Amino acid sequence: MMLALRQAPAETSLDTILHPARTRFSGLVNAKFRLAVAADIGALVDLENRSFSSDRISARSFRRLVASPSAAVIVAVAGQALGGYAVLLFRAGSLTARIYSLAVDPASRGLGRELLAACERHAAMRGSTSIRLEVREDNVRAINLYERMTYSRFAVVPGYYADGATALRFAKPVAPQASSARLAGTTAA
Repeated sequence: MMLALRQAPAETSLDTILHPARTRFSGLVNAKFRLAVAADIGALVDLENRSFSSDRISARSFRRLVASPSAAVIVAVAGQALGGYAVLLFRAGSLTARIYSLAVDPASRGLGRELLAACERHAAMRGSTSIRLEVREDNVRAINLYERMTYSRFAVVPGYYADGATALRFAKPVAPQASSARLAGTTAA
């Protein structure tokens, strides 16, 4: 089930920056990437609750993330339906961006690769030189995606998740494109 989204303001569109001319995904036609807006929070929470059994992002946290200059919530939309999202975090003085969360609706399988690539481009646009993430050790599908996208495992963290599950840490260098930082209404952190 995918929830309908309200139309986002034009200035939040990231298609020209984050999404090259390819617009076809497995099961999706004309998917668009844009920064999330407050009107997306209900759909984000719905996808979050369907995607994860623990360590879920609350509506309140999504509101803070959407409004934060040190975060970027990128949504993938097909028509008016949310196909997936990713939360990127940026820390002042750091050249490393962090993918805090990434979820794809089961009806939008295949979108994960493009959403991950959009995160990489957005991180580079904000001046980051690398990107990191954590993933549950038992999430084989995500691990395979990260490895296919040339992320390298650099650490294992036992007991990282609320349920005691182990996390694997991955990283990848990205080429910074700081001169594009002001496009699409974003600012460098």
